[in-house]
Amino acid sequence: MQNLSNEVWVFIEQRDGKAVDVSLELLCKGRKLAEQLHGPLKAVVIGEDVKSIADETFKYGANEVLLIQHKELKNYRTLPYSRILNDLIIKFSPRIVLFGATVIGRDLAPRVASNTKSGLTADCTELRIDTITYLGKECKDILLQIRPAFGGNIIATIITPDNPVQMATVREGVMELSPLEKPNKTKITEIPFLPDPTDALVEIIEQFHQENKVNLKGAPVIVAGGYGLGTKENFKLIHELAHVLGGEVAGSRAAVDAGFVPHERQVGQTGITVRPKLYIAVGISGAIQHRAGMQEANKIIAINTDPDAPIFQIAHYGIVGDAVDIIPKFIDAYKHKLK
Repeated sequence: MQNLSNEVWVFIEQRDGKAVDVSLELLCKGRKLAEQLHGPLKAVVIGEDVKSIADETFKYGANEVLLIQHKELKNYRTLPYSRILNDLIIKFSPRIVLFGATVIGRDLAPRVASNTKSGLTADCTELRIDTITYLGKECKDILLQIRPAFGGNIIATIITPDNPVQMATVREGVMELSPLEKPNKTKITEIPFLPDPTDALVEIIEQFHQENKVNLKGAPVIVAGGYGLGTKENFKLIHELAHVLGGEVAGSRAAVDAGFVPHERQVGQTGITVRPKLYIAVGISGAIQHRAGMQEANKIIAINTDPDAPIFQIAHYGIVGDAVDIIPKFIDAYKHKLK
């Protein structure tokens, strides 16, 4: 293996001059990885008039920002953005580079990885630093890239020990957002933008954005239903309970596949990761894929007919019984309590 640097980089994705949440979450995780490597955490900010974003990154642990600003970089375009990152990575050889597993991150990361001959794992749900033995050789402080595989039925740990630069895209919500109480000292390195004829090969004619009306990540109370409810009619009880509690409705993958609830409300490894104050799991067995998306809730209440359901292993309160009988009692009790 080549001599490795100890720098951790995070690509800060921005839209309309605002950093997206997953990039800030990755700074918080990157801070921990950088501490283990005894190296700096650097943010890469590309755009037009985005110094305010660069300043914001220090609140989440960045030690330095590589800032590239130009009017041609206002909106994301694959060719100039990937060219900028390619040049930076070839020049500085960071140890780890992290991207959000967004539409932009999934477009940008593989292009950069291919050009710089870096290792890349997509849609990670956890990242760790460890020393491993690979083909009889000790690989010190290697990045363990953990993600669901085979439709979420297994958890795979992937390593790229033969590549000096290790890259990963990480799904939104899986890393905890934990800003520093005392932000780091500002150190911004401005890098000039040098246009290239290839930049004009793709031109943005029009953009259309539609905001997601579902905000499970920000909901303090979530009531989630699973396939155990049996029918879409029974799933209406989830909506009723959520309405009484002022919470959001969610579902397991099985409930989504059955058509009980839309995909944007799916919680789990192939859905959204949430950390509400209260999570009520109804008719959800608690497979590892679902637990990974909600097990950090402050309080978990589980309702299931199977006393051996895995969901009870992480629930703070468990109720064994038929949800069709139990939920109406919940609703009635809360209505009387709220009077």
